[in-house]
Amino acid sequence: MLGQIIKIDKEKCNGCGLCVSACHEGAIGMVNGKAELLRDDYCDGLGNCLPVCPTGAITLEQRDALEYNETAVRNAAQKNTEKRLPCGCPGTNARAIKREAAAPQTASYAQAVESQLNQWPVQIKLVPVKAPYFENANLLVSADCAAYAYGNFHAEYMKNRVTIIGCPKLDEGDYSEKLTAIIQSNNIKSVTVVRMEVPCCGGIENAVKTALKNSGKMIPWQVAVISVNGETI
Repeated sequence: MLGQIIKIDKEKCNGCGLCVSACHEGAIGMVNGKAELLRDDYCDGLGNCLPVCPTGAITLEQRDALEYNETAVRNAAQKNTEKRLPCGCPGTNARAIKREAAAPQTASYAQAVESQLNQWPVQIKLVPVKAPYFENANLLVSADCAAYAYGNFHAEYMKNRVTIIGCPKLDEGDYSEKLTAIIQSNNIKSVTVVRMEVPCCGGIENAVKTALKNSGKMIPWQVAVISVNGETI
């Protein structure tokens, strides 16, 4: 039947996942780092997801689609109650992480663990586009949660790199423009992206990909994904 339903432009989508949180019916999910309408019959056509999209990737259209199935939505929500918080974003699932007790650290060991941060500031929105430390730098673009989740983050990822961090879910706007300017204005040797496994964290990966493409430069790059349990996936 003909009905009003959302349409997602994947070219504009930055993978922030805000629409997933705004859709209480569970019609939208993240697929390969991009928002996608998962089921027509879960979309009520009211467009709660439209105002939260920072890139204008979501619009409403009239097309043939399955009729909104309120019963199916209610049943699905009931099944997921124990799995996720009311906002619906899988990145906000509450869980406890149990670890084996580690041996007490000696004073000498604690002193041996040094920070590998090579510059300040570190927030993507605060760093200057042109700074001396960017010249010939191996750039690390990281989700801010990653350093807390991954125990060896300083030694494995930050060492010998210039580190800039952000959170695509909480920060307003898209990082790609700022990252493009940094890459274009400096001689960046390589780019490493470290993100969490949660869907909304795909925004930081997509921003780097867009920046590399827009910069017109051929720069080696890689992506590391950290699980909420603190393991490299």
